[in-house]
Amino acid sequence: MQFPSKLIEEAVNEISRLPGIGKKTALRLALFLLKEDERTTLSIADALVKLRTLTQYCSECHNISDEAICTTCSSPRRDRSVICLVQDTRDVLAIENTGQYQGLYHVLGGLISPMEGIGPAELTIEPLVQRIQRQSSEVKEIILALSPTIEGDTTAFYITKKLKDFSLKVSTIARGIPIGGELEYADEVTLGRSILTRTHYSHDNK
Repeated sequence: MQFPSKLIEEAVNEISRLPGIGKKTALRLALFLLKEDERTTLSIADALVKLRTLTQYCSECHNISDEAICTTCSSPRRDRSVICLVQDTRDVLAIENTGQYQGLYHVLGGLISPMEGIGPAELTIEPLVQRIQRQSSEVKEIILALSPTIEGDTTAFYITKKLKDFSLKVSTIARGIPIGGELEYADEVTLGRSILTRTHYSHDNK
């Protein structure tokens, strides 16, 4: 790709490092920023610098936060007896968007994956154990909201072993057929788990 300016080429190269953005899209974005009012570009740049330099991680749940303790952990409205374990911040956002969960979270920061060199020490599993020890009188249930993959199942298995000495209910999110899905298109593992985790049918389920 030919560029009319080294400055544009440099900008395109940097923008295209973002996931899902190729050189053509990066060029379009660079030219857009060049045509916009200078304050727009500076505002975007300032926001990105603040994102990188000022973002913290909650000392309790390890979710992205503006403060040492995030707004979820500090909220008196959350159910402190339940902690939902997730892989990363995107999972927290997905669950929050359902409006169905009012407990707390714990962000692991990944999943155990020997192939990628990620072991328990690279995740926030030990801080989770310490957190439960500190809050043993409050925490009654741990929800494992991890991806239904080999890495997710390995991580869940390891965590349940670490928590076996606590008086806790350890549950996992249901895995089944999505609303509007056709049985014939479901894979065998999903369909099998749907049968095993079946629930009582009543008119209230409709």
